[in-house]
Amino acid sequence: MRLSSIYKPSYLLLLPGALFLFSSCENTEKDIKNWTENVVLKEEARNIESYLSQNGRMKAKLTAPLMVRVNGDTVSVEFPESLHCDFYDSTKKIETRLDAKYGKYYENLGKVYLRDSVVVINIKGDTLRSPDLWWDQNNKLFYTDKYATYKGVGKIIYGGKGLEATQDLDRITFKEPTGNMQVSESGFPE
Repeated sequence: MRLSSIYKPSYLLLLPGALFLFSSCENTEKDIKNWTENVVLKEEARNIESYLSQNGRMKAKLTAPLMVRVNGDTVSVEFPESLHCDFYDSTKKIETRLDAKYGKYYENLGKVYLRDSVVVINIKGDTLRSPDLWWDQNNKLFYTDKYATYKGVGKIIYGGKGLEATQDLDRITFKEPTGNMQVSESGFPE
């Protein structure tokens, strides 16, 4: 007796099983899209009052009517209906106020993009306006490549190609500035 004559494969029994497997593995295009589509998680909150502190010191207070936190490739927090932020000095006094109609905070970068009627005012009343502005939280700097205006006591400066400013507006560097400024008899700004 030979072994090969006892164990002959039966192709007729395998054929119905293979046909069943191939016919049952069909998915609609909608099913495949639902299973493979990237899901972006969103959290919403209303009437926000948030505080920022670093090394045990209060640095800022943010208020906004709506906040949307998006957990995507880059974690961000949007303020689509406006925002107001008070920045504090080391004695917990307000040194600068900021208002914008839109803001987006990029958590991983520590930066905030602001747009639509951005206004920054310091305690001396100096005012910075721009259609859009970035705030670097770690370096405490505002900057933009867009048009900006700065009004202080006796001076109005227009930054045609943007600026960089400290958070308290004590130091501002303009790109392509124009404007009027009061100067003393010696020729230096007052």
